[in-house]
Amino acid sequence: MAIPAGHLAAPSEILLRSSHSNPLFLSSTRNLVFRGDSAHLGQRQRRRRAAALRSGAGGRGWSSSYAVRAVLERQGAALAASEVKRSRSDDRPKVASLNDIISERGACGVGFIANLKNEPSHKIVNDALIALGCMEHRGGCGADNDSGDGAGLMTSIPWDLYNNWAVKQGLASLDRSKTGVGMIFLPKDENFEKGAKSVITKIFLEEGLEVIGWRPVPVNTSVVGYYAKETMPNIQQVFVKVLKEEKVDDIERELYICRKLIERAAKSEEWEDDLYFCSLSNRTVVYKGMLRSEALGQFYLDVQNELYTSSFAIYHRRYSTNTSPRWPLAQPMRILGHNGEINTIQGNLNWMQSREATLKSPVWRGRENEIRPFGNPKASDSANLDSTAELLLRSGRTPAEALMILVPEAYKNHPTLTIKYPEVVNFYDYYKGQMEAWDGPALLLFSDGTTVGACLDRNGLRPARYWRTVDDMVYVASEVGVLPMDDSKVISKGRLGPGMMITVDLQSGEVYENTEVKKRVASTHPYGDWLREKMRIMKPGNFLSSVIMDNETTLRHQQAFGYSSEDVQMVIETMASQGKEPTFCMGDDIPLAVLSRKPHMLFDYFKQRFAQVTNPAIDPLREGLVMSLEVNLGKRRNILEVGPENASQVILSNPVLNEGELDSLMKDPNLNAQVLSTYFDIRKGLDGSMEKTLQKLCEEADEAVRDGCQLLVLSDRSEELIPTRPAIPILLAVGAVHQHLIQNGLRMSASIVADTAQCFSTHHFACLVGYGASAICPYLALETCRQWRLSTKVVNLMRTGKMPTVTIEQAQRNFCKHLKQAVQSGLLKILSKMGISLLSSYCGAQIFEIYGLDQDVVDVAFCGSVSKIGGLTLDELARETLSFWVKAFSEDTAKRLENFGFIQFRPGGEYHGNNPEMSKLLHKAVRQKSENAYSIYQQHLANRPVNVLRDLLEIKGDREPIPIGRVESASSIAQRFCTGGMSLGAISRETHEAIAIAMNRLGGKSNSGEGGEDPIRWSPLTDVIDGYSPTLPHLKGLQNGDTATSAIKQVASGRFGVTPTFLVNADQLEIKIAQGAKPGEGGQLPGKKVSAYIARLRNSKPGVPLISPPPHHDIYSIEDLAQLIYDLHQVNPRAKVSVKLVAEAGIGTVASGVAKGNADIIQISGHDGGTGASPISSIKHAGGPWELGLTETHQTLIQNGLRERVILRVDGGFKSGIDVLMAAAMGADEYGFGSVAMIATGCVMARICHTNNCPVGVASQREELRARFPGVPGDLVNYFLYVAEEVRGVLAQLGYEKLDDIIGRTDLLRPRHISLTKTQHLDPSYFLSNVGVPKWSSSEIRNQAVHTNGPVLDEIILSDPEPCSDGTFGVVPLDAKVVLKVLLQISDAIEHEKVVNKIFKIYNIDRAVCGRIAGVVAKKYGDVGFAGQLNITFTGSAGQSFACFLTPGMNIRLIGESNDYVGKSMAGGELVVKPVEGTGFIPEDATIVGNTCLYGATGGQVFIRGKAGERFAVRNSLAEAVVEGTGDHCCEYMTGGCVVVLGKVGRNVAAGMTGGLAYILDEDDTLIPKVNKEIVKIQRVNAPAGQMQLKSLIEAHVEKTGSSRGSAILSEWEAYLPLFWQLVPPSEEETPEACTEFEKIKAKRGMSLQSA
Repeated sequence: MAIPAGHLAAPSEILLRSSHSNPLFLSSTRNLVFRGDSAHLGQRQRRRRAAALRSGAGGRGWSSSYAVRAVLERQGAALAASEVKRSRSDDRPKVASLNDIISERGACGVGFIANLKNEPSHKIVNDALIALGCMEHRGGCGADNDSGDGAGLMTSIPWDLYNNWAVKQGLASLDRSKTGVGMIFLPKDENFEKGAKSVITKIFLEEGLEVIGWRPVPVNTSVVGYYAKETMPNIQQVFVKVLKEEKVDDIERELYICRKLIERAAKSEEWEDDLYFCSLSNRTVVYKGMLRSEALGQFYLDVQNELYTSSFAIYHRRYSTNTSPRWPLAQPMRILGHNGEINTIQGNLNWMQSREATLKSPVWRGRENEIRPFGNPKASDSANLDSTAELLLRSGRTPAEALMILVPEAYKNHPTLTIKYPEVVNFYDYYKGQMEAWDGPALLLFSDGTTVGACLDRNGLRPARYWRTVDDMVYVASEVGVLPMDDSKVISKGRLGPGMMITVDLQSGEVYENTEVKKRVASTHPYGDWLREKMRIMKPGNFLSSVIMDNETTLRHQQAFGYSSEDVQMVIETMASQGKEPTFCMGDDIPLAVLSRKPHMLFDYFKQRFAQVTNPAIDPLREGLVMSLEVNLGKRRNILEVGPENASQVILSNPVLNEGELDSLMKDPNLNAQVLSTYFDIRKGLDGSMEKTLQKLCEEADEAVRDGCQLLVLSDRSEELIPTRPAIPILLAVGAVHQHLIQNGLRMSASIVADTAQCFSTHHFACLVGYGASAICPYLALETCRQWRLSTKVVNLMRTGKMPTVTIEQAQRNFCKHLKQAVQSGLLKILSKMGISLLSSYCGAQIFEIYGLDQDVVDVAFCGSVSKIGGLTLDELARETLSFWVKAFSEDTAKRLENFGFIQFRPGGEYHGNNPEMSKLLHKAVRQKSENAYSIYQQHLANRPVNVLRDLLEIKGDREPIPIGRVESASSIAQRFCTGGMSLGAISRETHEAIAIAMNRLGGKSNSGEGGEDPIRWSPLTDVIDGYSPTLPHLKGLQNGDTATSAIKQVASGRFGVTPTFLVNADQLEIKIAQGAKPGEGGQLPGKKVSAYIARLRNSKPGVPLISPPPHHDIYSIEDLAQLIYDLHQVNPRAKVSVKLVAEAGIGTVASGVAKGNADIIQISGHDGGTGASPISSIKHAGGPWELGLTETHQTLIQNGLRERVILRVDGGFKSGIDVLMAAAMGADEYGFGSVAMIATGCVMARICHTNNCPVGVASQREELRARFPGVPGDLVNYFLYVAEEVRGVLAQLGYEKLDDIIGRTDLLRPRHISLTKTQHLDPSYFLSNVGVPKWSSSEIRNQAVHTNGPVLDEIILSDPEPCSDGTFGVVPLDAKVVLKVLLQISDAIEHEKVVNKIFKIYNIDRAVCGRIAGVVAKKYGDVGFAGQLNITFTGSAGQSFACFLTPGMNIRLIGESNDYVGKSMAGGELVVKPVEGTGFIPEDATIVGNTCLYGATGGQVFIRGKAGERFAVRNSLAEAVVEGTGDHCCEYMTGGCVVVLGKVGRNVAAGMTGGLAYILDEDDTLIPKVNKEIVKIQRVNAPAGQMQLKSLIEAHVEKTGSSRGSAILSEWEAYLPLFWQLVPPSEEETPEACTEFEKIKAKRGMSLQSA
């Protein structure tokens, strides 16, 4: 429920940061209060100010939208605005550039309002503005905290308003049926404006349109933010009359053509980037700008005018992670309002350009060439999706049909669609081969003026709620509570689930929900008949049952194509025998391929991109039902025409072919396959030879396609290898042909298949698909599998039972086929890291970064990919290729494969940063406390080969040296040091505690990692005698006063060990978005590492593996990350919140969004970070060097005015003081040490962490191994003091007294003159660029106060402010004495453990309510110690994270509804959510709470009268809950507790559920197909204890909520009980609730114990 009028006022007093030394940061009613906030005020002043802020009089709490209350007070009074100039765009390149794409990311809050009678009114416009104001917290602001990232409104055209203007201008009344209205951003420069208007007018006249007039749009610029005003365009409307068309669709099409012609004409003009059409239509108009929500209505005076009426409105508030968003990128666009991120945008743009030549339709009357291009890489992903949707609409498609084509749902594993709506499945199957999905999380609102609708992405990763009222109004919004609503008039409430759609037909007044919409669309053509007639499905081919090469020939091929013995033994053979990717640990500490002195395959120069912050990774393990590896081969025809020929393609279930399948494709008559050889001839010299062959290959491909070939097979297969004819790297060949065909407009006519020896790891497959291959036949890898299976060694191992028996066919199948097996599951994981569901969308999407290739190579084959540091030329690449090739022909080559040592260290192999010699030297230095030994360690590092990018640089001073005594102390420097987030579980208790104690002695910070922390560690030791303490008896070298607490406590996706008490005992809280060794993935703790102690800390069960999901449950978008930051600031306002990111191109853009999300600290991790366990391909092939990530982040934050907001921390492979100084010069304030800290405490780099067999007990949970732990805290203290002294020494040489003085000083860095083995074309200039230094010193940034949430409802509940002079509190209109009594009662009840009962009003802008109260209780009493009772009732619509972090004794009732994250991480208490009495809807049919409720709950009870959204009770550990229906993924990752569902559930129930029980009512026998049966057993409720548990929870539910559903079940208990299913994971099978034979088993066990 929104806030009633008159509730609060909001004058805009300005707050200043009071600092004599730093610039003032100004903020007004919605700005972030930071820089110390109220820390300098007295306690009484702060209370008074908090109350004033609550009433709106004061500074802008960053996330508490109390200024919105003033907006609502006026019920739609005008709102305000700001704009930013578009950056100049060059002529459109041949392919989309990643650099353009990553500079703009966004997420948002959106909604629409529609009148089913199509009756226009000003109230609809007014309500849209109010709703927009209530979603301000879902948007972002620039560095001035006043320039919004964007807000906008789309409505039908307000003809009365415009006619009123026309009459005043002396013009004739506008002809509504023929007039087009253009809303235009024009150049501000007067001459440019005249030029733009002249071009626009000229085009209109040439097209036969009459220009009626120009109307300057009335605006109020006083409400525009500083940055937005700097670039605010000249906003005008043009009115034109379309004379030669009669039909509305033809008029819209003519206006579209005019706009495209104007855009084309503008390309040659100087003002090109300053002209933008927000809309040009006969039906709709868009008002938007770089504004905050509440500013939109104040800025555009039109929308305040009562004559502005509309029958619908789409509204949008943007959160751009780029702090300088452009005015045109505000939304809605011309058709869409998009909340989300298109992850495949680079591929989508390339494919759209490819199909431009084939797009034709009679409706365009031969004018297709005039409306190209259809995409623009310099625009946002939303703008490009809108452009494509607009093309389909103007070509005759309906809005619903266009969105079904572009953003299809996950229809493949959908029982309802398959059984009830096969025509919808046929529609999706038909278009799957025509249009690659625009994949990524998305809530899309759309309208063409006659239909208004909304749809959600296939994974449901954006919130969308809708409701309908008796007065024929329909509302859709990202949140409930955005408008005042009388629930007695609401006749239905629901939510959009994954892939769902809702449309409103304004002309007929009909509302169509999901399957109704889709059935209508899918029934327009006989798609099923066409598929049956034309589509061919590839049948799985048999694998070869014998080898086709002898051992010597196989070895020669392996040598020629770059295989090493590690590749064969650790990768291929592991995949063949086990059907899964090999796992390794400790991270990647070898040089980048370009720096290495060893030859590398081309694939090693590519790093996979991954999702972080702006979009979520997907969970391929538990949510794989939304993913697909299906591939369509063959020509993709004209998508604007519908017919049977478009279905003529071949479908592969996955992209991996065996020899038989490739052979059958070659024989397909329709494909007309052609093989192109990829060998190049070096007889005339190496230089230029590969480039010439590539050109020839592209020409051959071009000719073949023009001759009708639909399948190009690029092959390096040969009967005999020839010394002078090496093979082009297959990735280079595929990329070059792909790019060539795109540029020549032929790419849609043929598919590319790679038939190659050069592909054996999942990364290789992903690279080939990413750069254009639709399928791959890895013939040499398959032959290697066959050779392995038939080898004498393997035959003997299988015969003796030492290895599981697999057949020769099974070995190959394990390697590449089944979804559960190696290549396919690995491919799914790589797709999922980037949040991509479909291989068809990944194909050609180029989701990679390049490290070490020259721009010439990129331009030939990988156009649009980022290669920041340059590298190998084509000739140098040919030379590296040849270095492999010659091994196959050299007599000196051994008769076995070389071991390059890329994975495991070996003498003579690749250099590893963490090598045995380094470990020994370090151990000697810290254990002997010997400066001389540390000097030898330093010398070892100084003499190492070039290993990391910073080795290419050196620091050169610009001053005279100074005495070291003038340099800041080592202890001061050491306070900037942190250790990595190593979880207790991955490493042993001894290691974890020793590191924490050492860091606390130093004043640095250790990190808990994911997995909680034992409360015994939170108090200083007072019982130490001779270095030993009974409190921590397993440690030595202790001192009285030591504390073993981790200053940084981590909140990761698994939420293991995250309780309110854990959170309030932190100095800092770290949100782990990504980990350097495996970004985009979750973690896994093997069951053998989950001891009883670890299980207790993680609220799980011993011996059961613990899997952390990828980070997508409550951090799947920038606004949701901002919400989690808000939650953590709420529960612990004293702790700084850090966000851990991993380096990749575009991280500066991401970091800008994180800074705007109110994070205190941003950590940049390098790809070389350590890990307890990770797939080898993730360790080796994902993430980037921190040097690049840090440089980009620091400089982007400075450019955007955000650097002072956040501390920058960096980690990844740090070993010495030189590393610290390099990082400082690149902009870091603090420095993280991971693997080296473990080495200092005893780790010997055995690299078997994942096996639980660590020989020195550092990374094992086995007691006998832990007893060997050699470390003492003093060793690590010694190490860090040595590092700090090293820093001091260099600072003295450079002439600087403080580390502060060199932070951000890239001018001190110089390139080192060193000779690399492979190339002299590396370009370090990116590190050396300088955009200035922060306005504040690093120490001032580090010492600023914790960012606050501003005024929050919890503070009002907790504080005891003095009455204001007028006797009121500005909170609620109550008597002052009453209010004071209420507040004192709450505080008093906590302090003295009393019982108190209170009622408060709540609105959707009140977020994380109860979190602050829970933090106060947890700090004083822990998670279970509070004996009082806080009985608090709220009425209204609660904001996100309602009732988060509840502790025992907190009994919370909400009468109304709530949004996402209800009950997040609650540890106890009771939570009841029920609708108000007398609703117009049936409560059990209504969605009353949002997505991801009870995430990570560790206790308490929850009763919800109504339905919940997706992912209900995800990672629930101990809470009990009753709900009346849920969306998909209910009980996902549950490890304990109990969930009762008294209604329907969505798909994928109990995925990853390893503990706890679920009871689900199944009245129509539809549950079984919806359950993920991988872990849980499904049974009826037969055990008496289970029946009792179920019944007692339903009884409590009825008592608490008055549920009629529950009452009906209880009244007919005997009839309903058999309709319940009980879901039981293995760990619960022998519990009394699940086991009917429990007493017998118990008795039997008792007897066996007695006999023992």
